[in-house]
Amino acid sequence: MGIFKIKGGFPLKGEIKPQGSKNESLQVLCAVLLTTEKLRIKNIPDIGDIKCLMKILRDIGVLIKKNGVGDYTFQAKNIDIEYLNTKKFREYGKSIRGSIMIAGPLLTRFRKVCIPIPGGDRIGRRRLDAHLTGLKLLGSYISYDKESQYFVLHTKNNNSLIGEYILMEEASITGTANVIMAATLAKGKTTVYNAACEPYIQQLCKLLKKMGAKIRGIGSNLIHITGVKELGSATHTVLPDMVEIGSWIGLSAITCSEIRIKNVSWDNLGIIPNTFQKMGIQLEKEKDDIYIPSKKYYEIKKLLNNAILTISDAPWPGLTPDLLSILTVVATQAKGSILIHQKMFESRLFFVDKLIEMGAQIILCDPHRATIIGLNHKSHLRGTILNSPDIRAGISLLIAALSAQGTSIIKNIEQIDRGYENIDQRLRFLGAKIVRME
Repeated sequence: MGIFKIKGGFPLKGEIKPQGSKNESLQVLCAVLLTTEKLRIKNIPDIGDIKCLMKILRDIGVLIKKNGVGDYTFQAKNIDIEYLNTKKFREYGKSIRGSIMIAGPLLTRFRKVCIPIPGGDRIGRRRLDAHLTGLKLLGSYISYDKESQYFVLHTKNNNSLIGEYILMEEASITGTANVIMAATLAKGKTTVYNAACEPYIQQLCKLLKKMGAKIRGIGSNLIHITGVKELGSATHTVLPDMVEIGSWIGLSAITCSEIRIKNVSWDNLGIIPNTFQKMGIQLEKEKDDIYIPSKKYYEIKKLLNNAILTISDAPWPGLTPDLLSILTVVATQAKGSILIHQKMFESRLFFVDKLIEMGAQIILCDPHRATIIGLNHKSHLRGTILNSPDIRAGISLLIAALSAQGTSIIKNIEQIDRGYENIDQRLRFLGAKIVRME
């Protein structure tokens, strides 16, 4: 297992181009299983979770050709559906959350699929109800093997899935993706209400339409899909990763750095820029770039009644929960106080004990809420030994270490590599003193 050794407390400077979206890539890579034709997908990030999913796709029979950096052609012509019963698939399938999204495409195309309970970040309970209930309503039968922790889904008499009205219990992004992909080849019409409408889902739907799917309501929480007999080829470009963009904004602010983030796709960032501006961080929109000038301090804005600012996560167009860990770190050196309310996952704030150890003033109210009293760069964080518990907490601790006085060691950096492409090299390009060690 590798570690990062970081000497913090130095401002950074330069330009950075965000990687392709991790979450979108996981969805569109699963969509290649819906057709025998070739799909070309560009701007795929070179990160751990994507490598794992591409390994699964190769092993199941998908032909993958690399055209260039982040540019691949996929063809799922000869699929070995029996591979899903192997120990090897169980190992890889359990290692990432995104593996659950192969269920919808394989079920609708081959009438059967078996999947393990997926892995991923350990950030609390992450239910599969949205996936299983939606696929069941489309006509699949579901059984569960407790010993192997495997779900087996199949249609009746090897028939097609049947379109249905589906009211999602929660606006699950991966659950919505699974149901939409399954419905594209189902017979008749499917209506999905309370669907997730994040840019990831919008991008998936746009790709499916290029492939010949009939989808209406893209961008809303009410999606209509009319099933077709087959889907064809298409070319798709993945959006920049909004969470990585937020990470660079947070890094720039807490290290008093001057950074330009190139080609961010402003139209798909939602309220992310506004949320950082509430923290007092100056952002300038220059064409499709974000420019963050070097500032010695940033002051958290108070509400009109002088109440403490509260930032919480919510389904799109609300704030993505993936940014709350980063905002928590940024708040430690702000001027003023803030309440961070993590509504969707009960274990995501537990990493704050490490920030407290570094000198941050944080009160963990309960598993979902933390009050941060900003130090206004008058009392710096201290370097220490850290452990990366998940992707987002890992990058947040890395940002904290870059702002801290002294040297920090971050262990379990494989968690960070799962979601961030060549992060140490890109940081060194900006002037960071970071070394990867085995």
